[in-house]
Amino acid sequence: MTEELMTCDLTCPSSPEKTLNGLKTKEMDFEQPIFSALSGGVKQQQQQQQQQPVPEDTSTSPAAATTTDSESGIFSVEGELCVEHEAELDWFCGTEQRLICSHCAIVGPCHGHTVTPLATRVTAVRNQLVDVCEKMQLQALRIERFIDQTLTDKEQKLQVAANRAREQILAQVSAAREALEEEEQRLLEEVQREEERVEQCLLTQRAHWSQAMASLSQTRSGLVHTLTHTPDAQLVTSVQEIADRVEEAEGVGEPCDTNQLNLSPACSDSKLLRGLWATAVLLGPNAYGSSNLKFDERTVSPLLSLSDDFYTLTFVHKKARLSPPYDPARFDCWPNALGSLSMSSGTHSWVVDVGQSGAFKVGVCYTSLERKGSGDEARLGHNSQSWVLSHYDGDYSFCHAGKKEPLQVGRRPQRIGLLLDWPSHTLMFYEPDSSAVLYSVTHHFSAPLLPAFAVTDRSITILH
Repeated sequence: MTEELMTCDLTCPSSPEKTLNGLKTKEMDFEQPIFSALSGGVKQQQQQQQQQPVPEDTSTSPAAATTTDSESGIFSVEGELCVEHEAELDWFCGTEQRLICSHCAIVGPCHGHTVTPLATRVTAVRNQLVDVCEKMQLQALRIERFIDQTLTDKEQKLQVAANRAREQILAQVSAAREALEEEEQRLLEEVQREEERVEQCLLTQRAHWSQAMASLSQTRSGLVHTLTHTPDAQLVTSVQEIADRVEEAEGVGEPCDTNQLNLSPACSDSKLLRGLWATAVLLGPNAYGSSNLKFDERTVSPLLSLSDDFYTLTFVHKKARLSPPYDPARFDCWPNALGSLSMSSGTHSWVVDVGQSGAFKVGVCYTSLERKGSGDEARLGHNSQSWVLSHYDGDYSFCHAGKKEPLQVGRRPQRIGLLLDWPSHTLMFYEPDSSAVLYSVTHHFSAPLLPAFAVTDRSITILH
């Protein structure tokens, strides 16, 4: 029996087990801080173990460990006995996570398991609890420090930053308001002066032509009287006098309408006002236009292919082209396509992703634009029915009625936006990333317009 006890593996496991079943410990004074109570008890038990003399022959036996536990008086399990062996439960089986007696470890069901003296196991658990409590206390201190220092400092900085942001907003809005008020006053005065000028011209013209009309009426009455009351002989001799009267009447001339009689559009034109208005539209919630805008499948040229979602238009090489069914709305020669949204009122904007395309056109055209043939009537920008921004071989230009106006573009835009304001008869091309206006045209559109597109290199996409 003694030899078996001497050779049994009763070593302490390298890492303490976390589960504790049926463990009885000495009651602690909970009035003390938990760290003091736990660490104090552990230290007391360790000191007592260090002071105990170690027997020469029984230091590794269960009986010796039991004696040590009883003498310490801390980890007593008196009253709890093994049901099978009726011995004191003074060992802990790490394999089955339960209390056992020394016989269970040597000849019982826990033979060959990893077993530890109960005192050693309790010491490990207490040390673990001490570590956990210390970590919790340190975490609580960090939280307290975060609340007292970091959050308080953030609250103070928040007030400073918020006040600074408010001041900046008020200063910017004030500057914009002041500039707008000055521009408003200047424009109103300019319109007033232009109105007075036109009114003066109208009065002058009215007086002049009223006088001319009276002179003509008087001359005509005289000639009619001469014609009806002058004897033939006298009428023949009065030819020169009659000719003078006719020449005087012809000198009155014909009235004609001129631009001097109209209010000049320039009097209400303002780069500042137009820029602020365009920015408000372009940067607003509807900057990318209506989600209903797509490419109209019926109009897509056979030189192009349309994506399944009707948002992307791709140029197709000749060998891969397919002949679509005939449609009177389809362009048959030029690589054109039209949008699905008809515009005849209100304000509209949309953005086209042109990507790396080296040849494309974006703009608007009348719904009556010719669709068939290779003539200029169906070529975007080469007739009076279409207005487009064109990009070809690195050059940008505005095209209308066959006239091309070169544009100075600082950098190659990946996206091009269009803004159509029907009330002000304004069509604007801009770069969405910087809101820079590429070109703006004013025209009194006389019929509904459709978005117009053309591409002969890669793809273009309508964005939303």
